[in-house]
Amino acid sequence: MAAWSPAAAAPLLRGTRGLPLLHSARRMFASQTEGERKVTQILKEKFPRATAIKVTDISGGCGAMYEIQIESEEFKEKRTVQQHQMVNQALKEEIKGMHGLRIFTSVPKS
Repeated sequence: MAAWSPAAAAPLLRGTRGLPLLHSARRMFASQTEGERKVTQILKEKFPRATAIKVTDISGGCGAMYEIQIESEEFKEKRTVQQHQMVNQALKEEIKGMHGLRIFTSVPKS
């Protein structure tokens, strides 16, 4: 019997598209978690000109890690790092209770 190794186990831990299972798994219901609703509400207040805000709990529902996609005119003529700093500042208090945050920002296309 071969010894276990991360490299040998990797194919078993991947979803159908070759992505880690955590990333390919989707919740089976359409409603947002309480944490997703809270983060979304804060972002709507801080970025009133946002044309799209999507918050997804990617920690399996425990609220430890979120993916945020936000499109807003407020990011216009700002570098990506500045855009992300704006989001981090908006969520300053909530971030204290998180383990991770993925941020994707963009400016609406004219």
